[in-house]
Amino acid sequence: MSSGRARGGWSGQLAGFGALVRLNLRISRRAIALWVAGFLALTAMSIVALHDAYPNQASLDARGTLMKNPAAVIMTGPDLAGDHYTFGAMVATELVLYLLIAAAIMSIVLVVRHTRADEEEGRLEMLRSLAIGRWAAPVAALATVAIADLGVGLATTVGVLATGMPAADSVGLGLATALTGLVFGAIGAVAAQVTEHARTASSLAMAALAVAFVVRGIGDVIEPTGSALSWFSPLAWAQQMRPFIDIRFWPMALSAAAVVLLLLLAAALVHRRDLGAGLVPARPGAPEAGRLLTTPTGLALRLVTGGFVGWAIGLGLFGLAFGALAGEIDDMMGANPELAQWIEIDLDDLSRSFVAVMLAMLALGPVALVVSGILRLRAEERLGRMESLLVAGTRRDGLLLGWSWIVLAEAVVLQVVVGTGLGVGTAIALSDPSWIRTVALASLALVPAIAVFAGLAVAIVGVAPRLSWVAWALVGWAAVVVILGELLGLPQWARNVSPLEHTPLVPQEAWSAMPLGLQVAVAAALVVAGVIGVRRRDVPAR
Repeated sequence: MSSGRARGGWSGQLAGFGALVRLNLRISRRAIALWVAGFLALTAMSIVALHDAYPNQASLDARGTLMKNPAAVIMTGPDLAGDHYTFGAMVATELVLYLLIAAAIMSIVLVVRHTRADEEEGRLEMLRSLAIGRWAAPVAALATVAIADLGVGLATTVGVLATGMPAADSVGLGLATALTGLVFGAIGAVAAQVTEHARTASSLAMAALAVAFVVRGIGDVIEPTGSALSWFSPLAWAQQMRPFIDIRFWPMALSAAAVVLLLLLAAALVHRRDLGAGLVPARPGAPEAGRLLTTPTGLALRLVTGGFVGWAIGLGLFGLAFGALAGEIDDMMGANPELAQWIEIDLDDLSRSFVAVMLAMLALGPVALVVSGILRLRAEERLGRMESLLVAGTRRDGLLLGWSWIVLAEAVVLQVVVGTGLGVGTAIALSDPSWIRTVALASLALVPAIAVFAGLAVAIVGVAPRLSWVAWALVGWAAVVVILGELLGLPQWARNVSPLEHTPLVPQEAWSAMPLGLQVAVAAALVVAGVIGVRRRDVPAR
């Protein structure tokens, strides 16, 4: 319920807005700074590296031909340049979409963090005991996201300008990045009113992002420059600005209008629910927990499996789409052999090299799943639910191990799903069914590396739960290495920080017991450290 001291009307409903914005920025200042720095550095470095990889029109034409493949269109964007595939068109087609997705993810995480998560953990109730208006928290959260999006938009503009790209298009790209992020931040604000759990709100907003990606992809396949279906996706609005091709700013009016409408919807929903509740109430549970739910493994299965199904469907389709590009790799490398300098492709065995590199990239999905799943135990501890299991007689180490085992098992299954999807796509593209088995088996070579990430997450939960960001930092660095390592010319010592770097590129390379065995040993050592740590520390951690 709203504070009795808050005055009526707009001013009363927004009482304390400025103080909440300052508090949010203080809490998230480091995360926002890292996002801004990442956009600035990676945007500039990616454009410079792409210019080095595609130095002439012949190489650009070859790349443009590949980008007409339906799978490539789904993964990048519409064919707005037609037969004149310039360097600017490459940036607009292949880089912009992933800037938009990154901004959307940042915005969703931040807005849920400062709305539903604060409410779920009781912080908002404490604040509302002061002179804080009912609309102040969601509006302040969106204002915080707007500031963060302004930062990444400016960083994107500066990063692109630093490479010598046209000024108006660079500003347009920064504006598109910021507004698209804000649209999904507003979607996250609405989701935070609908459900009473932060994790569910994040999942709903991320699902909206996934739907926007799929709708845009299908729409762009229907019509090369974007069909009517494409315009139902906020991602398409930004791409249809056509930066570096034929810049136009009017599509961003759609993004601005969507932000206003979604913000009004979120404000309206605030009045239709009680503090701590969601618009859609949680289903009442059974009077007594089933026997399975009283065990760590059973609880993990119940809480984590729903997310696993979504990951499996999404990554399986991603693998299928990437595999469909295998039939084009020979022509692309033949027209532009310089590409071998920035992607680990063996010109003597292009198909196997391509599959190996795609497996490493797609393994980032299972890596993210295993880290988020194990670190969820930290959230359960913070909310007091872990203590309930311990009081019931569950051992601390048994809880940590049982939970982590289920999450790791699901990550392994997900890795096989990814490999199978990639294998099916490759088999279709190359008209050779044997690729399905080959790629599915090759995907298992990355399991020890995934186990290292799992071990790190276990060690963090057991020893220093406040350092959860370290696990995510390693995931982020692994993504930079596997996607941009060769392109950016990263030194080998920097690449070696990523566990994925120590995995043989199967099926291009032969299986090797030494690196895989070392990864298993490192993972086991980290798990032991986590088990020892959780036995010795306080629960909840101080």
